[in-house]
Amino acid sequence: MGGRVYRVLRTYVQVEVRVTATGTDWQSWQESWDRQQEWYMPDREERFRVMLDMVEAFVGPEPRVLDLACGTGSITDRLLKRFPHATSTGVDLDPALLAIARGTFEGDDRVTFVTADLKDATWTERLPHASYDAVLTATALHWLHSEPLAALYGRIGGLVRDGGVFMNADHMIDTDTPRINAAERAHRHAVMDRAKATGAVDWREWWALAAKDPALAAPTAERFAIYGEHADGDMPSAGWHARTLREAGFGEARAVWASPSDSLVLAVK
Repeated sequence: MGGRVYRVLRTYVQVEVRVTATGTDWQSWQESWDRQQEWYMPDREERFRVMLDMVEAFVGPEPRVLDLACGTGSITDRLLKRFPHATSTGVDLDPALLAIARGTFEGDDRVTFVTADLKDATWTERLPHASYDAVLTATALHWLHSEPLAALYGRIGGLVRDGGVFMNADHMIDTDTPRINAAERAHRHAVMDRAKATGAVDWREWWALAAKDPALAAPTAERFAIYGEHADGDMPSAGWHARTLREAGFGEARAVWASPSDSLVLAVK
């Protein structure tokens, strides 16, 4: 079939995003997003594995999940491949990433997507369910500063059923270890630079490619009108996250996985 091809390079594997006569290949865009994220986080799949291990351990293989700040639906994709009888509600504000998510999961009645701003106190009213077995998020909430993040955790505390779980895998910086932090950051960026030299696509380049796709150009422009350029929030430590989640009504919370730069914090209602 004919059509345009947008090339997105991985460190070792080239991914082609095709626009064919029948429409955009959303799965290709989904995969290209994953490859771009792996440039920043080569251990990304490991955190997803541990996250789903803990879902199974606490709520079983048929969970009702809220994929928080879902982006293209990376968590939902892995959730449904591992647990075919799970259901997922993805919530996000980004119109371009949601377009990819909706296109990827079109026709799958296990998945629902909701457009909502997590800083809006009423966002939970848009959800199709009043409670969830698990609320999961990864590499998304670091753009929130501590005060709105604590408020968000309070709302999540009201969504997770008793015995259910919340998990956040993200950049969590311990300011008590500045030499470790500096060494880790320098090494990580050196590795990223080497990957970039072999063709890895970074965040900014990925968005430039999205802006050229006829199906994504308008939602990409809208996305940057909403968010502007990417800006990080406070990125507090895993200890802060655990403490704040306990204050939000969770009975237990701690890190269950960590890399030199990131942590996965699990909280149990």
